[in-house]
Amino acid sequence: MKGRKAAWSAAYIGIGANLGDRRRTIRQAIGMLNRTPGVRAIGVSRLIETEPVGGPKRQPMFLNGAAKILTRLEPGELLDLLLDVERRLGRDRSREVRNGPRPIDLDLLLYGSRVLRGRRLTVPHPRMHLRMFVLKPMSEIAPRVRHPLIGITMASLAARLAAKVGRRLERKARPR
Repeated sequence: MKGRKAAWSAAYIGIGANLGDRRRTIRQAIGMLNRTPGVRAIGVSRLIETEPVGGPKRQPMFLNGAAKILTRLEPGELLDLLLDVERRLGRDRSREVRNGPRPIDLDLLLYGSRVLRGRRLTVPHPRMHLRMFVLKPMSEIAPRVRHPLIGITMASLAARLAAKVGRRLERKARPR
């Protein structure tokens, strides 16, 4: 129907930063998303400090979290918004080393229960179930949300990964 607004969908965003004022940049990213028409941040996890995964050695620690948003944007439009927010906050993907240091990283983890496999976008995020720095914040804000392909809740995925790894991979960020 012409003129009809899209329905609201829940989506989850992974957030990370390891350059500059990480906490401030993450707050700015959430604020920019929240000021976008058709996007509302309705939950943000605590931030945890984590070791970098992959990439060059000796890069700074990451500050990671997750956000739940409601959006009227389609998944591709939401991806475009996330990339634009990253760019506006100083990230230049064309000049970075893969898994290297970055001022902000916004990953679309889940978009409702949708499964998308495209050249530009794969949802659910293909490695989220293997990363404690994603699962711990997700299990805080969405413990009962199920991974659309695996069928297991975020809390259960986090517990399984923690047991498999056998040690804690991160520590809470130090208060300022």
